[in-house]
Amino acid sequence: MDSWTPDPVNADIRTEIFRRLAQARPDPESDLLWTSPFELLIAVILSAQATDISVNKATATLFPVACTPEALLALGVDGVEPHVRHIGLWRNKAKNVVETSRLLLERHGGEVPDTRPALEALPGVGKKTAAVVLNVAFGQPLIAVDTHVFRVANRTRIARGKDPDEVERRLERLVPTAYLANAHHWLILHGRYTCVARTPRCAGCCIADLCEYRPKTPGAPAA
Repeated sequence: MDSWTPDPVNADIRTEIFRRLAQARPDPESDLLWTSPFELLIAVILSAQATDISVNKATATLFPVACTPEALLALGVDGVEPHVRHIGLWRNKAKNVVETSRLLLERHGGEVPDTRPALEALPGVGKKTAAVVLNVAFGQPLIAVDTHVFRVANRTRIARGKDPDEVERRLERLVPTAYLANAHHWLILHGRYTCVARTPRCAGCCIADLCEYRPKTPGAPAA
């Protein structure tokens, strides 16, 4: 990342950035595959330090046999492990999803709660996981800052910060209200497929001329 300065781009440029991201992906969706808030919660817990592709491979065999808290709890850790062995930290994750299922049944009647404190009280659920579930499953205007969002926010200067928490606070304050609900998806997908870490694909970037990232790759439109 180039030298850090706290000053973000102005509001007009920020709005235009999100207008273009929205135009490029009018119906953004998570790459994780799920059909219920419970499946989403389990998939996001499994996705920590793992790719969405590897998680989808696991849930493709796990969810057909255990797609509810009752079924996953009945499956138990020994039953979950064969489905998740190819995912990083799989032993702890197997324990977490089973214990999460137990707590959902004991504390929430088997339903996924729609508040951050309740979600963060579940095993394997941190601030980022809770934000993803609340945004994707319940439509709450929250932004989970993973490595992709952190990179895009800092490179473009739409919301610079020295750590994910600072970037999250700035994004939730600075993203135009009309775009806040889907901002999480747009930034993640842009970082995953265009504004990649080592060699960003600036030549094909829809916001290259608005982006403050100076070492752009060849072929990018002039700022």
